[in-house]
Amino acid sequence: MGVNSSVAGEDAARTRALAVLRIRSTALAVALLPAAFAVVLLVAGATGRIGGGGWDALRWAVVGGALAVLVLAGGVAAVIVRARPAVSPTVPVTEASAPELYRMVRDLAGRLQVPVPSAIALTPDCDSWLEDRSHQRRRTDRGARPADRGAGRRLARRAPQAPVLVIGSPFMWWMRVAELRALLAPVVAGTGPSADPDIAAARRFVRGLDAAVAVSAQGSATSGDPGGLARLVRRPALGFIGWVARLLLRGCRAHIAEMERAVAAAASERAQAVDYGLRIVAQEQVGLAYAGWDRLLTRVALPAWRMGRWPSRLDAGVVSALTELSRRDRLAEGFESRLGERPACDLLEEPGVIDEAASLLAARLFHGVPARPATGWSPVAWEAYPEEVVDRIWRSDAARLHRVLDELSPPAGVPGASGIVDGPGPAKATLARVLDRLARGGSEELAARISVLQAREEREQAHTEALVPTTVPTAAVGPEGDPATPVYQLLPPRTGRELLTDHVTAMVCCAAVDTAGAAPGLDWLDGPALLVGGTPRSDLSWPVLRLVENGDPAPLRSWLNAVGVRLEKPVRLV
Repeated sequence: MGVNSSVAGEDAARTRALAVLRIRSTALAVALLPAAFAVVLLVAGATGRIGGGGWDALRWAVVGGALAVLVLAGGVAAVIVRARPAVSPTVPVTEASAPELYRMVRDLAGRLQVPVPSAIALTPDCDSWLEDRSHQRRRTDRGARPADRGAGRRLARRAPQAPVLVIGSPFMWWMRVAELRALLAPVVAGTGPSADPDIAAARRFVRGLDAAVAVSAQGSATSGDPGGLARLVRRPALGFIGWVARLLLRGCRAHIAEMERAVAAAASERAQAVDYGLRIVAQEQVGLAYAGWDRLLTRVALPAWRMGRWPSRLDAGVVSALTELSRRDRLAEGFESRLGERPACDLLEEPGVIDEAASLLAARLFHGVPARPATGWSPVAWEAYPEEVVDRIWRSDAARLHRVLDELSPPAGVPGASGIVDGPGPAKATLARVLDRLARGGSEELAARISVLQAREEREQAHTEALVPTTVPTAAVGPEGDPATPVYQLLPPRTGRELLTDHVTAMVCCAAVDTAGAAPGLDWLDGPALLVGGTPRSDLSWPVLRLVENGDPAPLRSWLNAVGVRLEKPVRLV
């Protein structure tokens, strides 16, 4: 039943692909129509069937128009064919580095009776898909010898290259081998429709149109540089190419969407014959992995990235985060017992190396790699995270808070509400000074000044790094060599009130570490944590918010007294 449904779905996808190809043929016919009229007129004139001044003028006008249309059509076709479709930045996994993984995928493809994916790559995200990268092979062929290049083109026409299997790296560390196999079954089944020449040609055409639209948009945006006549010609030419590509895309949109839906349905039907029962369990693990991955990125990795450090074992951290979630959440009961089974990362020869590459790619995608890694952008191990990230964050924020207080403090020698004289020097870096200042009101001004100061520091750092020409690590860029800029925004920019709350919390933590024997720590689900007596204290947020938002220091003072923090003792700043 599943095989019959799969064949029907592939037939439906092929029908939609043929509709897309008919649109391509129609566009080609429209471009060739003026040339056909010109040929008819030229033949009629050469045979003497038409003649005279009027016919001669018409004939040469049609010939000129046909040549212009052919030039425009050739330019559009060249851009569509040569444009580089977008490729997802991934970490390539060679067969030598993961022979068992390749063996499992080949066995899976054999059971599903579909072509084997051409390669395997990992992405720092909770998703898996097939990605066609045949255009990369065509660019490689252009650099080969003419005989080899011709043979490669003939082979490509006979059998389209199988797509690359992209696997979410968190799945490799959290899922068990059997679960990963069940999860990948419907994905690998998609290589069957990908081998169909009509479906492959339709996808290639649409990807070319997408890339042409991107080329026209990018070229129009950057064509404002002085260039005289070349600029005047380039902008309308790119605009025309973009208009044609968008027109064709609008005509293909409905057909390509239905085609992809039919392909997905056919792959799902075909995969029902392999590990169908286990796939339900695997899908439950997908949701859990996504939750843990999101918490790890936003609560743990992002603070480190902001400090110029990148955790080098993010995927291994997923296991710790999800194990902790299993302990806390009753809905996750029983998941921890899975850890006794063989993890999918055992299918890799050197999982630590792959994890490090995926972690660096995650930093590039979600935060951006600094232009000058030597300024402090370096990996950090989980065991060093509390001292090298958490403590540095707290002390940097505390130093920034006191710098703002220096700008707003009364003249030197005027005592504050606690009796401590406000004046220059290290003695000012006390928690008592912060509490007294916030209790007097004006949090809005403090928040605004902290926001301005932090933004200025970030601009100065970016400017300093931009002045030094350095190269970005190879592992930090995608396979297309795209620039190391953030692609996704994990969290919206923090407001001034949020920044002030973070800075006050950091000052409290510094005082607790320096005066009460507390220590910086790492909570796998909540990020930086204050350890008092070896136990994380999660009850600090409300007293700090009460102080920042209402100017009421009483709850925080009670908390500090319970922990044993000395308010009047200066803390160490960096």
